[in-house]
Amino acid sequence: MSSVLTVIIVAVAAVAFFVLAMSLTLIFKGHHIDSEISTNKDMQRLGIKCAVQETREDMASENCDDNPCSGNCAGCDIEHTTQNK
Repeated sequence: MSSVLTVIIVAVAAVAFFVLAMSLTLIFKGHHIDSEISTNKDMQRLGIKCAVQETREDMASENCDDNPCSGNCAGCDIEHTTQNK
């Protein structure tokens, strides 16, 4: 067997292992792993916050008081721009 083929087989096996592990997590827990800060109760309990929210709290900017970050990193806008749709 060539070394390239060995590397490809090992890579495919590793990906298959991780897919199987994630599937078993879904089967046994009944839901996907919740990695979003705004909805993960354990992260909130531990005081983990979105990086943008922490930055805004550290800066104590007046712009943040008007539109506080909810803890959802996808919803935070560090540049304080408004989107016109």
